[in-house]
Amino acid sequence: MKRFWLQHYPAGVPADIDANEYSSLVALFEESFAKFADRKAFFCMDKSITYRELDEMSAAIGAYLQSRGLAKGARVAIMMPNVLQNPVSVTAVLRAGFIVVNVNPLYTPRELEHQLKDSGAEAILVLENFATTLEKVVARTAVKHIIVASMGDLLGLKGAVVNFVVRKIRKMVPAFSLPGAVSFNEALSAGRRAGLDKPEIAPDDVAFLQYTGGTTGVSKGATLLHRNMVANVAQIKSWTASVLDRPAHGEPLLTVCALPLYHIFALTVCFLFSFRVGGTNLLIVNPRDIPGFVKELQKYKAHIFPAVNTLFNGLLHYPDFKNVDFSELKLSISGGMATQKTVADKWCATTGCVLSEAYGLSETAPLLTATPPDLAIFSGTIGLPAPSTYVSIRDDDGKEVPIGQPGEICGKGPQVMAGYWNRTEETAQVMTSDGFFRTGDIGIMSPEGYTRIVDRKKDMIVVSGFNVFPNEVEEVISSHPGVLECAVIGVADPKSTEAVKVFVVRTDPNLTHQSITSFAATHLTPYKVPKHVEFRTELPKTNVGKILRRELRDEIAIAPVSAAS
Repeated sequence: MKRFWLQHYPAGVPADIDANEYSSLVALFEESFAKFADRKAFFCMDKSITYRELDEMSAAIGAYLQSRGLAKGARVAIMMPNVLQNPVSVTAVLRAGFIVVNVNPLYTPRELEHQLKDSGAEAILVLENFATTLEKVVARTAVKHIIVASMGDLLGLKGAVVNFVVRKIRKMVPAFSLPGAVSFNEALSAGRRAGLDKPEIAPDDVAFLQYTGGTTGVSKGATLLHRNMVANVAQIKSWTASVLDRPAHGEPLLTVCALPLYHIFALTVCFLFSFRVGGTNLLIVNPRDIPGFVKELQKYKAHIFPAVNTLFNGLLHYPDFKNVDFSELKLSISGGMATQKTVADKWCATTGCVLSEAYGLSETAPLLTATPPDLAIFSGTIGLPAPSTYVSIRDDDGKEVPIGQPGEICGKGPQVMAGYWNRTEETAQVMTSDGFFRTGDIGIMSPEGYTRIVDRKKDMIVVSGFNVFPNEVEEVISSHPGVLECAVIGVADPKSTEAVKVFVVRTDPNLTHQSITSFAATHLTPYKVPKHVEFRTELPKTNVGKILRRELRDEIAIAPVSAAS
């Protein structure tokens, strides 16, 4: 396959990267620990840790986990927001020879139980704010070792004050009981005494199980090898060099990390890439608190700002945002969902930095394509394939369509996952015979190699950059005793791009919009809970009884959305 898009690459970007630059992420970590020991690695709530401190603490946590008798390749879950303990834990698990299972801390017990069981996780590190969720399911999982962190653990003298406020004033830590669990600081102390045994880690060893719905509503683990992650970091580095390396910057590159580190976008683009270049991450614990977020931004001069459309939009609508100093901002990256041109234009006018769009999935570590970061204007496309990456637009039979014609976006490269964890059939469904991953997204490629997404082949709904799969929501709502059947689709929403709408055929005539959403909220993460509920006497179906979501979407396209009826 000819990569005709290479002639449109930014100056200096190679056609291919050295996918074997490091034998593993651990080798990358070790080099950075030695090379950037005195640099700040992370800031959070006015506290920083250096690469040297990260080296020492991650070795200690890794040693503690090893002392529990876990074998190499054991799965260890991490259930934390963007606090300092998160990168310490991720680094520790990998250095100890284990596999990171990233968990959304907002998961309901049902969602958490599925992920822990499916991954076979034997240990978990969890922030105490979310320990009550773990308590409800841990007995039905393979988890035997639990480390509970507190918000103030690594914040120095003010940590005790932070913990008091979080626990007693804001009451953000529901009561929980996890017999046998140890605190994060207890694990640190014990691990320091034990010492880390450094295992041999090969490129084909698994680094992460990154859970995703894939092309169906069943959450499954994208198996990302060390070589997948090393390759994607190298791809990002070569792609962004034209703006990050010139002109030379005096200070380490500061990345605003407001996206959650358990999400593949932040994990690679913020954490791992920054580690590779000796940069610093500013961890934002709660980006929904826009006033607090902007106050943090005013303390620093950011170089790299990754986010999703809704977050960029929210910041731009906050009055004090215009007072943030963006004189050193070199790269703004939008991903996770489509970027609106009005938001991109306003971002550029406010910060002086053009928004670059990136595209990828958990299965691609994530970067697959991106717009050149030195473009003078927002392109509205997902850009060109990354170095060492092939993108092919194909029809349902797997044949490449002519340039300019719509088809499924398929990608191939060293960043593509090894497959879904313990799901051979599902893996076969998304991989072509010649090794391309089928994304499920429909796109059109231009003669220059730029791709524009025009539709989604799958029924996935994107709410503020997070994937919602109708099957999962339908399964939950259908379990309500007053529901006969239901169908879920995505509808346009000015705040979150899309919102979840459910059509319900009820058996209980007293069933209300509120009763549906309240029931859903006990089983689903907030962004999956339907915002719109419409009651119907019947749903459109095929002659074999399959509900036609397509017809419901078509109706919405020509009629206004009603919140309830």
